[in-house]
Amino acid sequence: MTLIARYLIKQLSITTLYAMFALLALYSFFDIVAEVGSVGEGGYTGIKMMQYVLLQIPDHAYQMMPLAVLIGGLIALSQLASNSEMTVIKTSGMSTKNIIAILLGFGLIFAAATALLGESVAPAANRYAQNLKTTAKNGKISTGAEGLWIKEQNNIINVREMLPDQSLRGIKVFRHDQNFKLAESWQAESAVIAADGSWKLANVRRSGGWKLTNVRRSILDGDRVRTEKHDSEYWQAGIRGSLLDVLLVNPNQMSLTALTAYIKHLEDNKQQADNYKIEWWRKLMYPVATVVMALVALAFTPQSTRHGNMGLKLFSGICLGLAFHFAGRLFGFTSQLYGVPAFAAAMLPTAAFAAWAVWV
Repeated sequence: MTLIARYLIKQLSITTLYAMFALLALYSFFDIVAEVGSVGEGGYTGIKMMQYVLLQIPDHAYQMMPLAVLIGGLIALSQLASNSEMTVIKTSGMSTKNIIAILLGFGLIFAAATALLGESVAPAANRYAQNLKTTAKNGKISTGAEGLWIKEQNNIINVREMLPDQSLRGIKVFRHDQNFKLAESWQAESAVIAADGSWKLANVRRSGGWKLTNVRRSILDGDRVRTEKHDSEYWQAGIRGSLLDVLLVNPNQMSLTALTAYIKHLEDNKQQADNYKIEWWRKLMYPVATVVMALVALAFTPQSTRHGNMGLKLFSGICLGLAFHFAGRLFGFTSQLYGVPAFAAAMLPTAAFAAWAVWV
């Protein structure tokens, strides 16, 4: 890598990080305003609120990465142009193609950071943030490495995960007697909670019911253990689905791996998966959008201060970045209305911006 290339990437990276810091500060302020009204509910204190807000930062960074790259690139390139550094760089023998190649390298660095945030850091932080908030408010839930632990009367319940359709996976229940000795334990492969917290069985409505599948039960009977197996079973429980919403992860907060597994689950069960397929393609293309924004920054950078209004171009570029940020969502909604294939709905905004930026 040449000295000029290192210098350009350094300047671009510094201004991008400054832009990201400003965007995160703004979003964190909005989060604090939204959460301050909940302070005082149960054990949800000001410190817990700040922890929750801080845990939202990785997801905001993931969502704002292309916009931060665009703003940072525009500012850095505009400064280089206003100081005549860009002119000196070009007269030293560096062509526009060389500068584009450097910008692509700069974009790839932040594309890798975007992929890392979207696949591991942001989803994990979101789950932990929701666990933290729900635990503080309700006082019934404790977090752990194996999902959610809930105490209800004589039952200690563990739920490994909750899918976006609000079905539960990996349920374990440990029941103790009045002397806190283990009396029974069982586990179920999956469970469904009625939408209103009740099931109508034998013309009798019973509230708080869970419909379990593939149940294996171990009952302690004196000095021996009796086991039972059931394909399906109804369980009277007072836990509503709203209490387990902490496990529910929105599609835009799921990793690409988790979306792949859930789409397969929906297709295997003959369920509609179009929404999740659109989100899958959007997540796949999102790091590419970071590279595209680097090219858009170059397209909106004036070659010198004597050509056009630099402030106007900078403002226009930022507005364009915001338009791109919301275009992906808009195309997702319209694809559902008009039956546009998921990959086309997700790829079209990025492909259109990329082609236009290269042409300019």
